[in-house]
Parts: sequence; structure tokens; C-alpha cells
Amino acid sequence: MEVQALTRYAHMSPKKVREITRVIQGRSASEALELVRFIPRKSARLVAKTLKSAVANAENNNELSVESLIVKRAIVEQGPVLKRFKAAARGSAAPRRKKMSHIRIVLSDEAKKSA
Repeated sequence: MEVQALTRYAHMSPKKVREITRVIQGRSASEALELVRFIPRKSARLVAKTLKSAVANAENNNELSVESLIVKRAIVEQGPVLKRFKAAARGSAAPRRKKMSHIRIVLSDEAKKSA
């Protein structure tokens, strides 16, 4: 059975969040939480929050145990972009693009199948 959690409009560039999700993909949920805990980045905290939410969804809604859960997919999608301007030299303005992400983590209780 698959369980998922979604964090939308996270104020972090998708590229920065994907670095963290590549680390946890395919690992057990408890191991992924431990790994993310020791990564000193804001994106790691956002991924940890989403991962904890997915584990809570599995425990409360589907009555699955944490030990049997595996991170099947960790997907980061591009969210909306806030377009802003910042003062630059000689009275001009420089554009700033403040990117957002949608973080989706899918947990599964099925064992990994070897190919």
C-alpha cells in the first residue's frame, strides 16, 4: 500500500531540495529520517517535515508500522516563482526570482524487488 504526503509552496529552489531527496530515495523511512536529521540545510528540514507527515499518515490512516515503510518516491516539482526587483548600481534595478517547490514523498510497505 502506498501513502503520500505533500508540502506545497515551500520557499526553496527545487534544485536545492532535489539534492536531499536523492539521498533518501529507496531507503527505509526510519533510516531516511535519521539521515535527514544530520544534514545542516534548510531543504533538509523541509524534507524531514514532509517525511514525518507521510509516516504519520501511514500510522494513523492506514495502520502501517514504521519499520516496514520504504521511501518509494521523493519528487520535487517546480512551484510558482515570485518575481521581484532589487536596487542595483547607478540607479538601476536587478531582477530576483524567488522560486518555490512542491515536495511529494511516497512511502510503500512493499519490499524492494531485486531486478
